[in-house]
Amino acid sequence: MKPWAMPLLRTAFLIFGVNLLLLSVALPLNSEQAGKPAPRAAMPTQSNRVTFTEVAAQSGITFRNENGASDEKYMVETFGSGVGVIDFDNDGLPDLFFANGADLAHGKPSPGNVLYRNLGNGKFGDVTAKAGVAGNGMFATGVTVGDYDNDGFLDVYVTGYGGNQLFRNNGDGTFSEVTAKAGVGGGGWSSSAAWVDYDRDGSLDLFVGRYIEYDLRKAPYCGYHKPGYRMYCDPQQFDGTPALLYHNNRDGTFTEVARKAGVANPAGKSLGVAIGDVDGGGWPDIFVANDGVRNFLYRNKGDGTFEDITYGAGVGFDMNGKALAGMGTEMVDLDGDGLPDIFFTAFSGQYNPLFRNLGKLVFDDVTVKAGLPTSVKTLGFGAKVFDYDNDGYPDIYVTNGHVTDNVSLYDPKLSYRQADLLYRNMGGGRFRDVSAESGPALRIQHVGRGLAVADFDNDGDLDVVVSDAGGSPLLLRNDGGNRNHWIGVRARGRESNRFGIGAKVHLSSGGRTQLREINPYGSYLSTSDTRLYFGLGNATLASIEIEWPSGKKQKIDNVRANQILFLDESDATR
Repeated sequence: MKPWAMPLLRTAFLIFGVNLLLLSVALPLNSEQAGKPAPRAAMPTQSNRVTFTEVAAQSGITFRNENGASDEKYMVETFGSGVGVIDFDNDGLPDLFFANGADLAHGKPSPGNVLYRNLGNGKFGDVTAKAGVAGNGMFATGVTVGDYDNDGFLDVYVTGYGGNQLFRNNGDGTFSEVTAKAGVGGGGWSSSAAWVDYDRDGSLDLFVGRYIEYDLRKAPYCGYHKPGYRMYCDPQQFDGTPALLYHNNRDGTFTEVARKAGVANPAGKSLGVAIGDVDGGGWPDIFVANDGVRNFLYRNKGDGTFEDITYGAGVGFDMNGKALAGMGTEMVDLDGDGLPDIFFTAFSGQYNPLFRNLGKLVFDDVTVKAGLPTSVKTLGFGAKVFDYDNDGYPDIYVTNGHVTDNVSLYDPKLSYRQADLLYRNMGGGRFRDVSAESGPALRIQHVGRGLAVADFDNDGDLDVVVSDAGGSPLLLRNDGGNRNHWIGVRARGRESNRFGIGAKVHLSSGGRTQLREINPYGSYLSTSDTRLYFGLGNATLASIEIEWPSGKKQKIDNVRANQILFLDESDATR
């Protein structure tokens, strides 16, 4: 097969793909409720419809991603880079960190990462120079935020091509680059990463997904041999790379233990990483979305090691038994049964699958039952599950953009720049595409990559930030989501890690219980707000119970709506 054949096959699926009609059978929440759709909050009226408004430029965000696009068509140019939400100064206002690429074809270093401070008036200020986080000029890709030293200030880990960097927050508005000292420099081509206290010792460890074995000096030519037709190669032409797992030694250093822990599969071509407790056993598990090879679901055995349960769980392949080009991913309870489900994005001509957690470590591909399309022209990257309209039912946002800038030469039905998608949770396990009715921001054509959410203006509804490969990011302000009631949760661990990463929060209101984990990772190359938000619909009171990673629990009744609740582990008991 010619080297350009595989990319053509991927796009050719569009010619033969047929969207299935939406099924009228609702997905039951659990066996006791079979055939009984979950109660649904009232549908918003036309006047109450939530819209998103793009405000990046007027907010002072002038960052532009350097993707290094060149005639050499180096694959790293397609990657784009992520965005991290980080309240680095603990003033209660989420700030923004953008990783940046480089012009590798011409040997030019990166213009640098950029950190914006949230000024609290709808504006952001560039504080990169003062903070000292521009980086070492590498081609940066992912942004992972977490407090690895438990000093109460969020640190930043930046992945990239050729190595990674760790910036320790000094607590005074500046950061120190401590990669070598910490021993987390890595190597190869890293993608998404996540902080996770996998052994529950109270300190965050670090899982780093890596992509393919790729050498710029040996980059092959792919595509037709005619002017303008050279294209980016398919990842199936390259070997995979094992992930890295850094155990926190609790003295500012880490030890790499991926092989020992059982998560160093050399076939991996990791793009998305999501963390969650899939079986309710109390230990964080890891899902990896791979590009063109089967996914990985690693179950935490609670003894410092993981078991690959992908085949038995049924999340490695699509409904036809084929590996998808997995990109961004989320692990969140979408149907209210208390078990985290798995959603991830994939290539154009494929589909973005939703795997429902049936319990007992088994998942079912319910994409069709959920009313989601089984063939899409868009190419999805970042994905976030969040309740954009605060009705108590988590929704799905997907950002899109093709990897091949001249894809229209090969298939006129495809485009490089694409619009995003928003799927509203209708209850009963079903979703509806509301992109067209959610404001002009959802019609912007761009090259979407990283995606994160946060309540940037602290008005009670979650906003969206999207990075663009080779362009400017989008900051989408949520207008109207706070018409329904809401509660935010901010956690402070004591025995557990300082920001309560991995804690489970149960919220009961209006006759329903929602379960979320404090876990800002997932999506693609990005980190969202460490604060957890719940929509309440019309309810004005809620009961909240939190299970800390330490095993401690605490419960608070009659919590008033429309506030950010501070939970401190010192108030918890075993």
